[in-house]
Amino acid sequence: MAYVDLLAAICIIVNGAKGLSALQLSRDLDCQYKTAFVLAHKVREALASETADHQLDGTVEIDGAYFGGHIRPANEAENRVDRRLAEHQTGKRRVVVALRQRAGRTLSFVVRNEADGLFYAHQRASLSAVFHADEASHWDVLHARFDTHRINHSEAFSLNGVCTNQVESYFSRLRRMVQGQHHHVSPQYLHQYAAHTAWIEDHRRSDNGALAGRALGLALSAPGNRVWKGYWQRAQ
Repeated sequence: MAYVDLLAAICIIVNGAKGLSALQLSRDLDCQYKTAFVLAHKVREALASETADHQLDGTVEIDGAYFGGHIRPANEAENRVDRRLAEHQTGKRRVVVALRQRAGRTLSFVVRNEADGLFYAHQRASLSAVFHADEASHWDVLHARFDTHRINHSEAFSLNGVCTNQVESYFSRLRRMVQGQHHHVSPQYLHQYAAHTAWIEDHRRSDNGALAGRALGLALSAPGNRVWKGYWQRAQ
């Protein structure tokens, strides 16, 4: 793809405050859907590289949110099953765990269980970080390593400066991206949509020109990727 086409695609992608579907991008660029799909994911991969080795410090909020795995109920009531039971699950449900530093960056990770996010908290936050988490029991482990404050959402959403409102703001944007733009996101690609949302949320105060310039620099400096190489030939 020519440089001008790449710049046009990036301008279109960063202009979407809640993401952009590959179908819409293919119409805007007048190209095949598969071309737009791969291009958008390569751009998302480049955006994610901005925080690949980033360490969080200061006040860090942590939380998780579930995505995917929806089971559509049968039409007739007698054919409907209890969708809460394990035997009726699709196995496609995932948790996006986000660590968001106040006035800093947002890091996102896709895991099976919310408690798995503890690994990334230990890996990507400095020992001097102050964590804010909700009342979920698996976050109790944070107290052993970090100065940790908890907020019980059954009592309040913010109390004495303790809250997870910033990370909830991130999840709000991600849900609108998944539900409003893409409608369905495969578990294997969820991490890229989550990283894209984190990048948008972190740079929400920047104008479109600044965003396009930043994204273009990341895209041009990104190395080749064998995951997406020849994707359009494999996805028949």
